[in-house]
Amino acid sequence: MNEKTFILETIHPSALYGRNNPFLPLITKAFPQLKIVARGEQIKVQGPPEHIARFEEKLDCLVSIYERKQHLSEESIRSVLEGAINSSVSIEEDRDDILVYGNNGRLIKARTKNQEKLVRAYEKNDLIFAEGPAGTGKTYTAIALAVRALKNKEIKRIILTRPAVEAGEQLGFLPGDMKEKLDPYLQPLYDALRDMIPAKKLELLMEEGAVQIAPLAYMRGRTLDNACVILDEAQNTSLSQLKMFLTRMGADAKFIVTGDTTQIDLPRKTDSGLQCCMELLGKIKGIAMVQFDQGDIIRHSLVKKIVAAFGTLPAAGSSAAAAKAPAKAAKTTSASEPAAAEATSTETTSAPASA
Repeated sequence: MNEKTFILETIHPSALYGRNNPFLPLITKAFPQLKIVARGEQIKVQGPPEHIARFEEKLDCLVSIYERKQHLSEESIRSVLEGAINSSVSIEEDRDDILVYGNNGRLIKARTKNQEKLVRAYEKNDLIFAEGPAGTGKTYTAIALAVRALKNKEIKRIILTRPAVEAGEQLGFLPGDMKEKLDPYLQPLYDALRDMIPAKKLELLMEEGAVQIAPLAYMRGRTLDNACVILDEAQNTSLSQLKMFLTRMGADAKFIVTGDTTQIDLPRKTDSGLQCCMELLGKIKGIAMVQFDQGDIIRHSLVKKIVAAFGTLPAAGSSAAAAKAPAKAAKTTSASEPAAAEATSTETTSAPASA
């Protein structure tokens, strides 16, 4: 007689057993050859190995249904136990356009034409650049692709990174240890993951290293294989930083780079290397470029109008400042012409002496 212990990681015991355990007798009755002892998150099973294997198959199917729907009904449990639903059928029932079944039964899928283009590009390429305005779901879709790949065991880990660059503010010294200092920069990545992975499961995955979130500077020297690696806010990286990041790619790895070249937070906007990098690598086979636009914005309806309004401004400063600048410069020049001429004359006269 064999014995095996199963740990419920992604499903709460009450969801599987039911409130006050009404579902547990259904499960035990379906396996009369097994002794099943359920205590919280642990299920201990004793019996012939072939029956334990069959129990594991049914349990995996029930957990899979719960992960997608965030709910188990008595009807679905009976269907699985009686063989009306099995793992292969439940997987086939998944709609092709759904990337991940998120928390609380939320369906996460591509919602715009360029999000769909990103999904297709991911399937055919190992390196994808996704550039476009805020609110278009570039990073969210990329993370959904990574979570799907992890759940399907196509990869062993998800690695999310972004440069620790302040958005036009000087925050000074932040309190806490290294993780506490860096977490504010990485919070958007945590938020997306928490939409897609139950909190307890996410915590476990992070402890095991299956999900890693770190600033870009921590990528140097690593070889990232069997992973989906996402660089967010890439417009705030230099060309040398992008080269460092992209050359971390190891075997069986997928890299996604997202950014918005209109929102560069570097002190000198010309230091951003994203646009140059995309131009350099754009024609290489295995690398895809996905350009998002205002039509992909899925946040509040006002965001699309705000992005469009700011898009009418020159690259530097507001339109009003740009209009006033030439007139002000002209007045300054005419008023200072005599002084400038005198200064030039003085400099020319004194040059031989200094030489």
